[in-house]
Parts: sequence; structure tokens; C-alpha cells
Amino acid sequence: FFFLMIRRPPRSTQSRSSAASDVYKRQYIYNMATSNKVTFKIVLASDPNLPFRTISVPEEAPFASCIKFVAEEFKVNPSTSAVITNSGVGINPQQTAGNVFLKHGSELKLIPRDRVGCQA
Repeated sequence: FFFLMIRRPPRSTQSRSSAASDVYKRQYIYNMATSNKVTFKIVLASDPNLPFRTISVPEEAPFASCIKFVAEEFKVNPSTSAVITNSGVGINPQQTAGNVFLKHGSELKLIPRDRVGCQA
């Protein structure tokens, strides 16, 4: 079970721009800046020019979200795309970005599903 705690400013705080609210905003920004991140270079393998995108995401980010973001950047359908390593090993998207990085490294390929299994 996951519990999400939302911290509220003290009741004496009347506006969102108060000093107390600013403290909470700074804490959020600090936590985002200090979280561990992984960086991927993802190449669109179906394009002969081999365009790529580099993304940095928190280690705990779902890798499926990374795939969706990059697929949309390349203007391919994310639900019909697969990600493989440079050596051709398929990657299960149902894991965290940190796990993918540790198991497979940072250089990956995105393949639109119509290309999966094709001999080019």
C-alpha cells in the first residue's frame, strides 16, 4: 500500500504566495533536484538517419512512461512500439527506469511495432 501525504500550509496562512507556502514549494523543488536520475539515449531504429532523443528521468519512474514520451517525440504510436538494446534484447516496459538502466545500460532503440520481427 502506498500512502500519499499532502502537506498543507498552517491554517493561519491565507494565500498561496505566503512565506509558508514558499517553503513547501522550495522543498518540492529541492527534492526533485536531488533525486537520483538516469539518462537514456534512445534511437529511432526504423529511420535510416537514426535520430535520437536523450532523456533524464528519476530512477523510480515507470519505464513505460519513458517509452510513451519518446515515442510521441518521434511521432510514432507508443502503444505499438517496442524497445530493445543495441544487441537486440527486448526490454519489458513494466519496470522502473533505474532497473532498465542497471540491466541494459543507457543506449536503447525504439522500434515501431510494424517493424518488430521484420528482416530489414
